[in-house]
Amino acid sequence: MRNSSGRGFRPDVPGTFGTVVRAAAGGIPAYSPVVTAAVLVGAAGLAAPAALLYCVLPVLGIVLAYGRLERLDVNAGAAYSWVGRTLHPFLGFLCGWALVVSTTLFMVAGALPAGMLTLTLFDPELARGTWPATAAGACWLVMMLLVALVGARLTARARTIVSGVELAVLLLFVLGAVARNGTAAAFDWSWLGSGDFCGVSGVAAGALVAAFSYRSWHATGCPGEEARGVRRRSVLPVFIGAGTVFLLLEAFTLAVNVVLATEGTTARSGAGTLALLCDAVWPGVGGRLLVVAVVLSTVVTLETTLIQVTRTLFTMGRDHTVPSAFGLVHRRRNTPWVAVAAVGGVALALFAASNAFDSVGDVVSGAVGAMGLQLAFSHGLAGLAAVVAYRRVLLSSVRELLLGGVWPLAGAAFMSWVFYESLVELPAAPLAIGLGGLAAGLIPMFWYWRRGSSYYRPAKLDAVRALAAKSDTPYGDVPRRHRPAADETLATDF
Repeated sequence: MRNSSGRGFRPDVPGTFGTVVRAAAGGIPAYSPVVTAAVLVGAAGLAAPAALLYCVLPVLGIVLAYGRLERLDVNAGAAYSWVGRTLHPFLGFLCGWALVVSTTLFMVAGALPAGMLTLTLFDPELARGTWPATAAGACWLVMMLLVALVGARLTARARTIVSGVELAVLLLFVLGAVARNGTAAAFDWSWLGSGDFCGVSGVAAGALVAAFSYRSWHATGCPGEEARGVRRRSVLPVFIGAGTVFLLLEAFTLAVNVVLATEGTTARSGAGTLALLCDAVWPGVGGRLLVVAVVLSTVVTLETTLIQVTRTLFTMGRDHTVPSAFGLVHRRRNTPWVAVAAVGGVALALFAASNAFDSVGDVVSGAVGAMGLQLAFSHGLAGLAAVVAYRRVLLSSVRELLLGGVWPLAGAAFMSWVFYESLVELPAAPLAIGLGGLAAGLIPMFWYWRRGSSYYRPAKLDAVRALAAKSDTPYGDVPRRHRPAADETLATDF
């Protein structure tokens, strides 16, 4: 299937090594630990490390589900296509729409703290104002939009260098938090247990933010039509990236707990938390070095997120489930310029609207809650779709049952539970943003369904048929040399 111009994304990016680096750099090394630490501690208190620990296994189940689904359908839209072909096209569209909305919100949640932290390097008092931080963040966003429009991307080598610098800075911070007290005596094993949660609602609130903190793997876990040798690509690189995210997040959050428990205070949002940590661990030049690391990480994160959201919008435009202009790519630069411009325009409008909040921290906290809600919705559907697609082969071996059935299904169930609990526990603002963003997708969904988009008449995605057709060998109960029907599409790459 081609877009109207018969062109697709630039091929041969990323390779396997690039996938590992991008999966680790998509949301960290510095952005997620530092910027979301305040939101996570605010939601779970000293149980923040436990929230990260309990959430990692379900998230890895969703990572596994994505990898298995990509074997069957190589598609730039990822879950948008998979859920539509296994569960229902309406659910598939809403799944893709949730990812579009959440990643667009991240343009604000990522660039706004970057603007604020940039100002702290020159004038900490100026960074306290919402308008100056908004203006500086908008400048970072416009810069990354221009980079995306011209088709420039950070290479795996550049990402490795940037990520290595950030990782070194964060490790020094963790060691500084321990050495500050002379020993690690302040560490408490209860931080990894369930005793510090405020009931079931506290677990769900912490898991919602933790799910957002692990979001980086999703931006790079399914390169789809851009990847070299994608049909043979293993899910292992994404597992490595997600595991790196977990280890660094856990270490940093434990270090934050050491500082906060010693100080006898609680985390504040945005620059307040970062200032508290810097003053306690790295006063002076060291604190500025941590700020620079966060800003560098944010730049990498914004570039990765832009790739993700424009990739999904491109596929929707190509399938005529949103205006077909989103499926256009630039003839010379091979970039989905309409999708990039649209995301940038909406994000800048949200920047202006964010000034209605009292502080940058309130904006980030509300955005993280809304994005976590939408990610829980889409990840739950994707995990279930993987189980449905492979249902006819799950009993072929114990390995297939555990890795293809139990683990993805457990991840889907956990994400669905977090989504349900959050409907009751989330504050009004993030709940309205999260559900309102999903509800807005009903308009194009029903409009293009009534206009007869072929997306709403999909060829069902089934592992037995798809793998037999690709390998040209018997698989399950499908005879040798099975061929799909004329109207059946097994993959939508170019």
